[in-house]
Amino acid sequence: MAATITGWGHCAPPAILTNDDLATITDTSDEWIVTRTGIRQRHVSHVNSGQLGLVAAQRALAAAGCSPESLDAIVFASVSPELIIPSTASLIQKRLGVADVAAMDLNVGCSGFVYGLAVVNGLIGSGVCRRVLLVAAERLTWYLDWTRRDVAVLFGDGAGACVLEAGDAEEGLLAADLGNDGAAAGALMVPNFGTAMDRIKHDMLDITVDFDGREIFKRAVTGMVRSTHTVLEQTGHGIDDVDVMIPHQANLRIIDAVGQKLGVASDKVFTNVDRYGNTSAASIPIAISEAVEQGRISAGDLLLMPAFGAGLSRGAALLRWGQRTNPVDQSDAALPESSATGLELIAPNAKAMRERNPKN
Repeated sequence: MAATITGWGHCAPPAILTNDDLATITDTSDEWIVTRTGIRQRHVSHVNSGQLGLVAAQRALAAAGCSPESLDAIVFASVSPELIIPSTASLIQKRLGVADVAAMDLNVGCSGFVYGLAVVNGLIGSGVCRRVLLVAAERLTWYLDWTRRDVAVLFGDGAGACVLEAGDAEEGLLAADLGNDGAAAGALMVPNFGTAMDRIKHDMLDITVDFDGREIFKRAVTGMVRSTHTVLEQTGHGIDDVDVMIPHQANLRIIDAVGQKLGVASDKVFTNVDRYGNTSAASIPIAISEAVEQGRISAGDLLLMPAFGAGLSRGAALLRWGQRTNPVDQSDAALPESSATGLELIAPNAKAMRERNPKN
């Protein structure tokens, strides 16, 4: 009894930050960013990650044609939660108006959605839950040092969500492979945040992303390919059986390298990194939602979802899509209105960072 996706939804904040916008505040250009990452723009949120996740969740519930009260659990994947205590999953529960439901957060970086699928599949397969809401939302722009072009150009904000239920025979999550290389965790981290902080001396501008791009690229490609081979071997499938590959949207060069090493035809690979940047845990569910909307996923399709992230975590999921490709209903849920541009939203932080690091 495997977990199958019966509802999907995503939420992108309205403010967009283009590469040309970034070039006005840091030493970069559209050409420099596109040739290295494939990213042309990203969304910047005016609300926290829990609110982004709530809207995506409401849209996924409508697509599944179910009420919040019918849920048995809410799982929230993020490295930028609304709060540390309580869990953001519990905040989403409260806002959905659900009186009693299991709720938990997962912090696995960009692999969060794949890890979440494995957790939810375990809950459903064991009979603990019948219907679970899996939400992934990130407000990564909150962390960024806008004077560092190697990091600031990569990330964006957004949320995706899926409703999962027990599927019919031969559909749902067929296999998942999860792993983590803790020895290399320092290649991608936000240091001095949490109980490592000195509460007396701490400056909030110290909270930024440390990122070793070369190390991440090498390990990301190797890890995603390794996990993919594992799930294919576990199920007896070959790469040619895959109908759609929806990888974590970190960087177009990484996606291309993974596809080439696996031998996946380029027309089978779904990408939207050019419009979103890296939205970490939210990238795969956002892509799933858009792929369904665009008719890229058909009933019975075999989906491959490899991911790699902080930790350094890796994973891949192989899922047989069910029969539903059209939403049962649509939600009118939306974020609070904001007329601010992406550049206007990041301006205060960018100014503070420039004053602190005038040489950058």
